[in-house]
Amino acid sequence: MKKVILFLLFALPGSAWAQYKYGDVTVAVGDSQGTFSLLYGHDWSLGKGKKFSVGIGGRFTSYLGRNQYYETAPAEITSEATGPLVIFKETIAANVDSFLIESPQVNSLNVFINLRYAFTDKLSVGFNIDALGFSFGVEKSGRYINGSEIQTSTAKPTGFNALLISDNDIGSLNSEFYGRYYFNENWALKAAAQFHFTEYTTETEVQQFPEPNDRFRRKSLMFAIGISRKL
Repeated sequence: MKKVILFLLFALPGSAWAQYKYGDVTVAVGDSQGTFSLLYGHDWSLGKGKKFSVGIGGRFTSYLGRNQYYETAPAEITSEATGPLVIFKETIAANVDSFLIESPQVNSLNVFINLRYAFTDKLSVGFNIDALGFSFGVEKSGRYINGSEIQTSTAKPTGFNALLISDNDIGSLNSEFYGRYYFNENWALKAAAQFHFTEYTTETEVQQFPEPNDRFRRKSLMFAIGISRKL
């Protein structure tokens, strides 16, 4: 995706695209969880009508939850497959264990990719997704759960984040389907469906079947509202 964006930016003549810079502040809420995020984006509007835009940017997201269950993360365990087609594979329930954290808190800083379509100067819709970055946060105690087996362990946010398609993903990643409405020349309101991954790595490989594993992921779908400003 990054290569496609760079090709469009450099291959098209200057008259074919226009630059658009913006900043967002967004708050999302879900079931005993939520996020606060700040982002800076730089879009390039393509074509004669300048309706469609592609862009990149940076986003900081802070996630906070209460009594959240994290599940086995690696695709080679959850689906016994890897690669792009893993998105079409069913999860093998017998391979998935849980790690319960009472008060998870994960901070991430990622580069994101953005696609946007403007219906009018005031109203647009789009999709953005984190692609690469890192996460940090304090170590947390949790309970590894495998049927009737419960084991106490500690875990930290997985440090490296990478968008690799479905359960191939690593770390904590944020994405949004959003709508943005400008109520004046520079300021806009944003509403979004936010799909957010957080991931913890346990101190030891607490899961042993079907193979040793120390990575556990939480997938969260939340409603988000925010405010945007043209820069």
